[in-house]
Amino acid sequence: MIRALGSVDEKRLSMTFVAMLLALVLLFFVVESIQEEAVGHSSIKRMVFSKKNSSAVARKLLQSSGGGDANRIGTACTKDDIVILQGSTAPLPNGIPSYSVEIVNVCADLGCSISNIHVSCGWFSSVRLINPTVFRRLHYDDCLVNDGEALGPEQCLSFEYSNSFSYPLSVTSVTCC
Repeated sequence: MIRALGSVDEKRLSMTFVAMLLALVLLFFVVESIQEEAVGHSSIKRMVFSKKNSSAVARKLLQSSGGGDANRIGTACTKDDIVILQGSTAPLPNGIPSYSVEIVNVCADLGCSISNIHVSCGWFSSVRLINPTVFRRLHYDDCLVNDGEALGPEQCLSFEYSNSFSYPLSVTSVTCC
């Protein structure tokens, strides 16, 4: 089960952030679509994000061939539909740094639930206890999200951890439901 956020304000802030992120992504693709029609189909091969920006996920835009959903990129969900956002939060009273993590299924398609989300996480550990059904390390560099259960379309899961440094987290594998 997904851990409930602490207060109504945190829930509103989290939902506002997810909504703004999705609105920006949608706006970007609308602008790209308009530019593509004006310039022609040769612009499809152009890179969407700069390679210098390591926090962005580069995707190749695929042209729809027929009656599919024009808002999807490709036809099936992928690990790229899971986005991990991480940032610093207030340290613990003893001075140990804390970090907030949000794991979001950015797929908007109703049939786009994603389960068995595995994350590259090194020797992940935390001074602050994390509910193991939300996020846990199975082995070195293999952490499991949401106890393997599905994260629905546009669903967000969050937790905080504390350690002397942040862990780079990235999705390694998923199962599309």
